[in-house]
Amino acid sequence: MQSAVSIKDLKITYGDHTVIEKMSLDIASKEFLVLLGPSGCGKSTLLNAIAGLADITDGEIWISGNNVTWDEPKDRGIGMVFQSYALYPRMSVRKNLSFGLRVAGLPKAEIDSRVERAASLLHLEKLLERRPAELSGGQRQRVAIGRALVREVDVFLFDEPLSNLDAKLRNELRVEIKKLHQQLGNTMIYVTHDQVEALTLADRIAIMKEGVIQQLGTPAEIYHRPANLFVAGFIGAPAMNVISGRIGRENERWLFEAANLVVDISSYAFASEPKPGPATLGLRPEHLAIRAKSESSAIAASVSVIEPMGSDTVVWLSWNDTTLSLRVMGDLDLQPGDAIGLGLDLSKASLFGEDGNRL
Repeated sequence: MQSAVSIKDLKITYGDHTVIEKMSLDIASKEFLVLLGPSGCGKSTLLNAIAGLADITDGEIWISGNNVTWDEPKDRGIGMVFQSYALYPRMSVRKNLSFGLRVAGLPKAEIDSRVERAASLLHLEKLLERRPAELSGGQRQRVAIGRALVREVDVFLFDEPLSNLDAKLRNELRVEIKKLHQQLGNTMIYVTHDQVEALTLADRIAIMKEGVIQQLGTPAEIYHRPANLFVAGFIGAPAMNVISGRIGRENERWLFEAANLVVDISSYAFASEPKPGPATLGLRPEHLAIRAKSESSAIAASVSVIEPMGSDTVVWLSWNDTTLSLRVMGDLDLQPGDAIGLGLDLSKASLFGEDGNRL
């Protein structure tokens, strides 16, 4: 598949500090790629480098088959939506949408056509004569998105566009952005630190830490098969449960052992031939289940905290000085201090070696 954006051996440094070191990344045409990671991981710096707003130290950036490494932002064939709306307060919505096109000298008929199309896609038709002060936060962000859309380019860049909105507006506008991508079919690169946005919007997610991509894959791959302990802990709310122990071999079987827990992991899909040694077992909260304490496979745990979430409930448990989280549907007749039996769905387990990488 043809790459809409190609990053080749990109390096970005500020003084003695290296933000991104030798990064290569290909983003397919019409793909929705999310750059996800904690604050300071380099995701916004990478987006700004693609846009031409950040100086690079080494490497190349290609967009739509053209080497744009040293091109000005206006010549890169991109549209960008920032975290702040950055609207002109004295201009109407219509004039905010058309301003860049008027500066570029496009014919009035072409400008009007593009503005009307963007307004229709973003449900702004009735707001075109209002000024930004008369709009809600969500409406202002729609205008900011519309200002990028009117450029009619192949690649759109979003830098945490929903972070200034309240939870309800974020949810609504997230759905609108997903619909927009389905309608337009443009390539979109989206920066966020919100994993819900990443998992719901992305075709692929690039999880970053300290300027390095830790894993690049579909939301399902990253959630169910995290590449390392950092990804396992960063994705998921609550995060993946991890139990420290070791793996060993006994009578042709591979076992994971931790305190009074001994489980057969012979059916685990190891990436390479396993070796005995320290390891970490990871299980998502929904892959634990309450079992009768008398079941041989159950481990004994005690309830610490119960968090009702509406459609489901998160139960925090204590087992052998390890905190575990369990997700169950609906209400549960449990109280803090209750002792329960806990079963593990090992078919959904992840195993990590001493270096933290997936086994």
